[in-house]
Amino acid sequence: MALPVVGPGPSALPRRRFAHTLTARAVLVSCAVALVSVLVTALVAVPLAVRGAERRDQVALAAQARLAADVLRVRAVRQRDTAGDRLIRQLRQQQIEVYLIRAGQADRAGLPRPVVNRVAAGRDVSGRRMVGGERALVEGRALPGGDGVVLTRPTRNGPWGQVLLSLWLPLLAGLAAGVAAGLFLARRLARPIRTAATAAARLRAGDRAVRVPVEPPDEVADLAHALNGLAAALATSEGRQREFLLSVSHELRTPLTAIRGYAEALADGVIEADAVPATGRTVLAESEHLDRLVSDLLALARLEAADFPLEPGPVDLTRLAADAARTWTDRCAAVGVPFRVEAPAGPVPAYTDPGRIRQVVDGLLENALRVVPPGAPVVLAVRPAGADPAAGGLVEVRDGGPGFTDDDLAVAFERGALHQRYRGVRKVGSGLGLALAAGLVRRLGGEITAGHAPEGGAALTVRLPGDPYLTRTSA
Repeated sequence: MALPVVGPGPSALPRRRFAHTLTARAVLVSCAVALVSVLVTALVAVPLAVRGAERRDQVALAAQARLAADVLRVRAVRQRDTAGDRLIRQLRQQQIEVYLIRAGQADRAGLPRPVVNRVAAGRDVSGRRMVGGERALVEGRALPGGDGVVLTRPTRNGPWGQVLLSLWLPLLAGLAAGVAAGLFLARRLARPIRTAATAAARLRAGDRAVRVPVEPPDEVADLAHALNGLAAALATSEGRQREFLLSVSHELRTPLTAIRGYAEALADGVIEADAVPATGRTVLAESEHLDRLVSDLLALARLEAADFPLEPGPVDLTRLAADAARTWTDRCAAVGVPFRVEAPAGPVPAYTDPGRIRQVVDGLLENALRVVPPGAPVVLAVRPAGADPAAGGLVEVRDGGPGFTDDDLAVAFERGALHQRYRGVRKVGSGLGLALAAGLVRRLGGEITAGHAPEGGAALTVRLPGDPYLTRTSA
């Protein structure tokens, strides 16, 4: 069951300034996006609005120019009636300047000469021109006899000014929306992150029962799954570590108890003189057991050190198997276990530390010999890893013992895992041998796997890298 991740304590997170928080940054980004959106909209919309207004003004000015031409066309320009004068005054009240063309001349200065000439030639004018030093809309209509009327109106700056003056309102609305969206988004995103950070702090403080609720979006759910998996893995690892320490403590206590008991008996003189040699042999055997256990523990600790000594070089695995056979044939025969070597007639080259790989082979054979019953075989096999001599080699130790279950294969090389599982059920060692072998093989650049042997027991296969010299030669 997931525990709530709340409340300060020794694992509480440090306080941070608001400016450095995800909330502040999300608000700033949202406001920036809103500001840019308003400005871009204004930059696109204002020119369109201005051009639309100018087109409307041009159309309106053209209609007024036609009206003025129709009014003035009733009589000659020199004989304007009161209606014409009144129309001109009304147009000027609308900021529309009226120029009258008489015999090819404008009644006042300011109108461009090309416009005057065009109207005097009997052609209409429509568009934008410079009038009196200012850009203006121009509509000219020709009248009979070389006369005409020209209406001008300054182009508007109003749309720009109106839009810019009214820009502050949508800008404030956009900023307010950005702040609201940023706060909502930041809190939505920051809440699971803060929850995960608090859970991680509690994990650091030693609380392995903490769990993070899994909730969308997928990224947050992935983070929750990862933290929950980490908490479960830490709990499992620490549980195994405690079991391993208990097992090691038991293994250490057993020979120490025997040594102490016999030492006290010798000190008290309760052992007969003829039993002293046997007692000495028992103490020696228990001390050797204790020495092997301590050596394994030290070797495991040193495996992770950067200065762990290795002297790799070319090794013939066939010769290595033959050397091991001379030692292990007699040891296996002494307990009624047949020992067999399977190796090709030619060499099997590999590149490894000969002393360390022999240590691995001896450790695997010792584990096999410890669990196999009399009459069951122990096999040491070597073979090339591939057709290419530079592919490396395989070393395999098989036995006819109880072997591994499928569940055992997943934890075969974990310290103390099989020892804890089978203690009191069948013969077990200290629980360090396979872990030590796996660590040595990894440091040698190889791989080790566990499986089922055709002899009915366990199969432990070590794959070793090839000789780089052979690789360069073949290339």
